[in-house]
Amino acid sequence: MVDVSTQQRGAVALTPAGQLQAATTKAPGRKRGLFFWLPLAWLAVVTFTAIFAPWLGLPDPDEIDFINPQTTPNAEHWFGTDVLGRDILARTIFGARVSLTVGFAAPGLGMIFGLILGMLAGYYRGRLETMVVASIDTLLAVPGLVVLLLFSLIFGGSLATVSIGLGILFIPVFTRVSRANTLNFAQRDFVLAARALGASDSRIIMREIFPNVVLPVLAFALVGVATAIVVEGALSFLGLSVPSPQPSWGGTIAEGREHLEETPHISIIPSAVMFLTVLSFNLVGDNLRRRFADVRAALI
Repeated sequence: MVDVSTQQRGAVALTPAGQLQAATTKAPGRKRGLFFWLPLAWLAVVTFTAIFAPWLGLPDPDEIDFINPQTTPNAEHWFGTDVLGRDILARTIFGARVSLTVGFAAPGLGMIFGLILGMLAGYYRGRLETMVVASIDTLLAVPGLVVLLLFSLIFGGSLATVSIGLGILFIPVFTRVSRANTLNFAQRDFVLAARALGASDSRIIMREIFPNVVLPVLAFALVGVATAIVVEGALSFLGLSVPSPQPSWGGTIAEGREHLEETPHISIIPSAVMFLTVLSFNLVGDNLRRRFADVRAALI
C-alpha cells in the first residue's frame, strides 16, 4: 500500500487543513458582534465560578440558617436565601457544576459514538449505512423522556445516570449530522486523489474525512449542551436527577415553586441563570455553525 504524503498530493489537491485555511481566508467573514462575545463572556464567568466554587469564599450551599430563613436579597446574601435559609447564590453556583457536567458529558458521549457511526455509514454506504440508519431511526422513535425516567428509576438519580441516559439519546442526532457531512466530503477531489494514490480507508477517514466533519459536529455539540442543561433541569425539577440536598438549578427552582407569591426570587434567580446560560450556548453555537457554513461554501 502506498503511503500518501502531503507533498505527493500537493499537485493534485490541497490537504483538508490547507483547504480549510484557504476557505477561511476567502470566506466572507462574518463580524462577531455582541451576540457572540457577550454570550461567550457569560459562559466564561459561569464556567469559572462553577470550577472554582469551593475557593470563592461562598457559604456552604447546604448550610441551614434557622434564625433568618427565607430572606430577600441583602448585603449578606446577595441572592437571598431559600425557605430553609440556604444561600441561593451559593446553591446557584454549585448547581452550575451539575448542569455543566451533564451539559458537556452527555453531548460528548453522543458525539463520540455518533461521529464514528456517521463517518463509517457515510463512507462505506451499502448494508452498513442501511443498518445504521435503521438503528438511529428506531432509537429516535423511542420517547426520550421515557428512557430517562427508566434510567432514573432503575439506576437511581445521579450525575452518571443522567449523563449516560442523555448521551444515548444524543447518539442518533450526532450520527445524522456526521453522516450528512461525510456524504458531502466522501466524493471530493482530495479524497478521490488519496484513494487513487493507494491510501487505505482508515487513513482516508482519519486524515481526509474527519478534519472536515468534526468542525460542524462540534458546532452542533454546543446546541446539544444547551439541550442537555434544559433536560437536566427538568429532571431535577421532577426529583429524578441528583438527589437532594445536592444543589442543582432545577432542584432550586422546584423548591421555590410553592412560595412564588411571597418570595419569587427563590425560583426566578436560578431560572434566569439557566435561561441566560442556555441562550448563550445557542448563540455561540449558531455563530460557529454559520462560520463553518461560510467555510464550506468557499470550499465548494
